Amino acid sequence: MGLYHDNFSRSELLLGPDAMERIARKRVIVFGVGGVGSWCAEGLVRSGIHQLTIVDSDCVCSTNINRQLMATTQTVGLPKVEVLKERLLTINPEAEITALQKFFTQETVEEFNLDDYDYIIDAIDSLKDKALLILTACQTKAKLYSSMGAALKMDPTRIKVTEFWKVQGDPLARALRKKFKSKQQFPKRKFQCVYSDELLTNLGHTTEQCPTKAQVNGSVVHITAVFGFTLSALVIEDIYKG
Repeated sequence: MGLYHDNFSRSELLLGPDAMERIARKRVIVFGVGGVGSWCAEGLVRSGIHQLTIVDSDCVCSTNINRQLMATTQTVGLPKVEVLKERLLTINPEAEITALQKFFTQETVEEFNLDDYDYIIDAIDSLKDKALLILTACQTKAKLYSSMGAALKMDPTRIKVTEFWKVQGDPLARALRKKFKSKQQFPKRKFQCVYSDELLTNLGHTTEQCPTKAQVNGSVVHITAVFGFTLSALVIEDIYKG
């Protein structure tokens, strides 16, 4: 790990040098670096992932500040992926961080070369694009981990990991399963999801508009961060056990 080996010495103490070498060689792509994906990216880089691609079309806005890693009053208006890349390189300047400010859609899917990656992280909000990513990722050699809905949650002890078809109490998972069934298009293999069966209601009001979401819901940082760190943990644990 070159000059910055000491930065990861505590991880190596726990995981061992062989695992750290494997972690450094893996290629990971994170789709969506908002409330969940930004913390996932940070967890991956702090754990020794060197080759990371982050994908998000949005710029930071003031409503992101309460829960997204790179969102501050200083970064409002800047592309999320560029701000996050800058931060990740302050953690490990030797990391290879590729920032793609673009949408993942039916029109752009071929631009991402998903077969080049070992792990694919889905933290997309848009139902249509999320379903497309899941279907596409499950046709590659990469291992997929997906985040279900992190909004309208308060209790971090109810956050769990299970196989997609076993997720219970999550409206996003329910909507995805309905979409797959209606189209008669199903993921080619099983994949793990981070989710919570807690479902609260909005108590306040907002004028915020988001074209990628059917509804804007309240969310808090201790939930989005736990979702994101859990996704990064799944990657690191899989490499460690492998």
